[in-house]
Amino acid sequence: MLTLHVAAASPESAVLVEGASVAAVGPYEELAAAHLAARVRRWPGILTPGLLNPYGPELLEGAYHPDPREADEFGTAPLTGERAQALFRADPARRGASARRGVQRMLAHGTVAIAGELRHRAVVDAVRRAGLAVGQRPENLPGPASFSPSPLVLLPPLTPGGPARFAVFDVPDRSALVRLGAATCVATVVGGRLVHRRR
Repeated sequence: MLTLHVAAASPESAVLVEGASVAAVGPYEELAAAHLAARVRRWPGILTPGLLNPYGPELLEGAYHPDPREADEFGTAPLTGERAQALFRADPARRGASARRGVQRMLAHGTVAIAGELRHRAVVDAVRRAGLAVGQRPENLPGPASFSPSPLVLLPPLTPGGPARFAVFDVPDRSALVRLGAATCVATVVGGRLVHRRR
């Protein structure tokens, strides 16, 4: 089934998705006219190729992402340092569950790829199941480890035949995205699937 994604502030960059691949990229009106049977998903803001988060190991292996049921004990923000490592040592099964929650946080920030060498099998499995691409780190890392690193690392433009991996941010343009950050993400698509949608 064909799905046509279009964002209000970037109608010239609509994306036609077939399965897990990009079938076409171009102006919404042209793609809609050429593919009348396509399901249309309309979004606010701009559609981009998605983000690379260069801090995969730090955020997924070095931090513990509490389960919402643990909020009374640990809060809701990721735990780092010795406190996180002590939890993993006490209960190694926590690492995989934490990584899955960490991946969900990344998807909610428009991340479709991560960088850095992952060493723990449970974390590698969580990343693979989510469909995140794994790439090389930029030479100069952008500031401290964060789900919305600054500056943002945008992936190369989408191309027909390439993977359907992109994000939508509720901002009027890219300069606003840089200014306001990845927390403005409203939708993330990986492998042609809508894996995050802001409620």
